Amino acid sequence: MKGHIQQRGKNSWRLKFDAGRDEKTGRRKTQFHTFRGTKRQAQVKLAELIASVAQDKYVEPSKITVGDFVTDRVDQWEARGDITARTAARYRELIENQIVPHIGVKHLQKLRTLDIEEWHAALRNGGRADGKGGLAPRTIGHAHRVLDKAFREAVKNELVVKNVVVNQSAPKVASDEEMVIVRDIPAFIEALRGHRLYVPAMIGLFTGMRIGEVLALNWSRLDLNRKVIEVRSALEQTKAHGIRIKAPKTKAGRRDITLPDVLVTALREFRTKQMELWFKLGGGRIPNDALLFANVDGSLPSQKAYSKAWSEFAAKIDMPDLTFHCLRHSHASQLIDAGVDIVTISKRLGHASPTVTLEVYAHMFKNDDSKAAAAINAALSR
Repeated sequence: MKGHIQQRGKNSWRLKFDAGRDEKTGRRKTQFHTFRGTKRQAQVKLAELIASVAQDKYVEPSKITVGDFVTDRVDQWEARGDITARTAARYRELIENQIVPHIGVKHLQKLRTLDIEEWHAALRNGGRADGKGGLAPRTIGHAHRVLDKAFREAVKNELVVKNVVVNQSAPKVASDEEMVIVRDIPAFIEALRGHRLYVPAMIGLFTGMRIGEVLALNWSRLDLNRKVIEVRSALEQTKAHGIRIKAPKTKAGRRDITLPDVLVTALREFRTKQMELWFKLGGGRIPNDALLFANVDGSLPSQKAYSKAWSEFAAKIDMPDLTFHCLRHSHASQLIDAGVDIVTISKRLGHASPTVTLEVYAHMFKNDDSKAAAAINAALSR
């Protein structure tokens, strides 16, 4: 392959080289590259470019920005069905608030690992969308993973030579400090009793179901005689599609969860009150496909409205950091403290594998290995 160097200024050079053939037309392609430095450095750079073409590692220059590329990838992932509409909405929030304001205008091919390090620092010190301080490591990690996923596809599609995101790790999350859980269960139940969120919260606390799964529950999926809830759907609320019911995003999400007596009692009482309300409204018997938490007119409940109501309740009981999702963490904590095996916990939570469960809750497992020693002693005694 041939190349040529032409001086443009005192320390500026125009590198011209053969970049192979165009896949569509079959014609030879000539590329130009501007380089600043000494003539010797320009010669070395030209040799590198020619070598990269010979090794099929050359990437044609592109002016696409980080923000445009990541946004386009999210659109494609949603269109392909790789991610749900809700996940896509969350990714777009991260792009709009955490990626675009800091590195969005940078050219995709010019982003460097040092830029990623500086981006993380900027988010830690002042990354909140409202301008009131920095972001938690967990949120930075979410934005980092979206960018990493996009760059992996950029490498696959030969838009960049390497993934510079993977070389800079996201900030570590101190899970034991950031994960808020309910520790005094009896006191919490008493604080909840009589509140309109009592039953949804009891389900979340004693089954580990996500709020979308709770709100999508209908009476046909609830067998109080067998003490089982069948999780087969989830409610999703996005700007693009509004409120809708969809299937769980993974096969593991379809699961049967056994119920403790305290929850069975709460659900029986709730069903009795619902039946009385249906009769007063002239509806007769409750249809099997009726949602437990539908609006009075039978329409789908708003997840955002429930989340807002929950935030108000949490603030009222002086636990402002306790989100509804924290009830899921609290349930996992109950199971771990009770010595339930990780496989059972994973299935109950609807995780794709026990590995996922361990990644989230590993810090909750005590470092006491006395049970292992006791098991060995028992085996030897037999």
